Amino acid sequence: MAEFIKIYDNNPNEKDIKRVVNIIRKGGLVIYPSDTVYALGCDVTNKNAYERLAQIKGVKPEKANFSIVCEDLSNLSDYVKQIDGATFKLLKRALPGPYTFILPSNNKLTGYFKKKKEVGIRVPDNAITQALIKELGNPIVSTSIKDDDTILEYTTDPELIYEKWGKLVDVVVDGGYGDNVASTIIDLTSGTPVLVREGKGSLEI
Repeated sequence: MAEFIKIYDNNPNEKDIKRVVNIIRKGGLVIYPSDTVYALGCDVTNKNAYERLAQIKGVKPEKANFSIVCEDLSNLSDYVKQIDGATFKLLKRALPGPYTFILPSNNKLTGYFKKKKEVGIRVPDNAITQALIKELGNPIVSTSIKDDDTILEYTTDPELIYEKWGKLVDVVVDGGYGDNVASTIIDLTSGTPVLVREGKGSLEI
């Protein structure tokens, strides 16, 4: 079974953050809280972990549409092509926040991202997520975890998440009850914002 580690959002314990990151560095899969729903992720640089992630989600690695979750926008040029001023201002206004922005990917991306023409970028407004990425030194490849429930699409209780996913992943971070509304997805690949999915993020940005 996975490790189950309690971390408080208002003051993430450094020792616990390091425990989780050590597991991620070794190729482990992590379930962690964000500013929207709980998510499943791994180190962006670990190909084997990426393949496990795809297997759990039931998709082929090359077909998977996982997001890259960053601490901030400082390393954006490592993943996306040069963007214009208006697009960057929009990102600065919205992030950190409950949005996924689809942007044109660049040729620096490796592994299964290499042949993709676009990539989803997330910068969650969540202290635990940001602490994990900062300690790891790399972004996290991430996807939302969905529930089988016909009423609630996403599980909000970390203990129930652990019960369901504990045998499939390596560590579950208990950051308290999560939200059950996913991020708003906006496609910026054409230069004009196109709403793909309305979620938690306001459209007034």
